[in-house]
Amino acid sequence: MQPVPEIDIERLAALARLRLSDEEKTEFSQQLSQILGFFQQLQSIEVGEIAPMSHPFETDAPLREDDPSPGWSPQRALLNAPASRDNQLVVPKVIEDA
Repeated sequence: MQPVPEIDIERLAALARLRLSDEEKTEFSQQLSQILGFFQQLQSIEVGEIAPMSHPFETDAPLREDDPSPGWSPQRALLNAPASRDNQLVVPKVIEDA
């Protein structure tokens, strides 16, 4: 395993726009070094033969059949619309004229 690289905590604090005391710099530097060490441990694990997965458990998603069905008529679709005109919804203008 490679040694954990030195962390420039002052530059990191400046990038994050943080003001850190000397004690905080020492504490955070140690904590970040530990975190990077954990990532190095993870990199040493051989995962080449493990198939990628999107879920930790084997599951088959229950899907319904994709049966076509007739859509709603414009009148039914507009039943609860606050305002409509020519079988279309009427909505307030949201873009100002340039």
